[in-house]
Amino acid sequence: MLRNWLYVASVTVVLLCQAASAEDYIIDNQGQHAFITFKAKHLNFSYIIGHFNRFEGHFSYDAEQPENSSAEVEIQANSLDTNHAERNKHLKGEDYLDVAQYPSISFTSSSFEGGSKSGVLHGNLSFHGVTKAVAINVHQVGEGDDPWGGYRNGFQGNITLSAGDFGLAAWIGDVEVELIVEGIRQ
Repeated sequence: MLRNWLYVASVTVVLLCQAASAEDYIIDNQGQHAFITFKAKHLNFSYIIGHFNRFEGHFSYDAEQPENSSAEVEIQANSLDTNHAERNKHLKGEDYLDVAQYPSISFTSSSFEGGSKSGVLHGNLSFHGVTKAVAINVHQVGEGDDPWGGYRNGFQGNITLSAGDFGLAAWIGDVEVELIVEGIRQ
């Protein structure tokens, strides 16, 4: 009985030590140090480039055991901005994002493959009423002390999504998404 208890206590301590090495960060979108941008073809003649102004999220980063790293992000779909008011209105309408029915876009990671500086973040993306498993290529931009006494860590991620996979018209084609996040360690 004592041997079993000691084994359970040892395993618990090891797991707590492993979990303790992950550092938690809040994405700094308040200071405009995080961006979610997208690029999609327009009639196969050019591109539309835009971004989302309102989103929040957090991530955990474990340099020693990167597989313990994770991320969550929620985007307010109505914050889409392409620098053109009429196009924004059209893209937010029923023909495209339908933000009245689908007000948010969310991502929750499920696993990470790779090293401490780059890899692939796997997870579920919920967009336009559809949830699909996706893989985001990520790499660390940098980390260190900031001038205000905090500690920051930054990552860049890229993914190409097929509009048809998320219930949008298939003729829209691929949408390239880039995420640049700077987190403040908590």
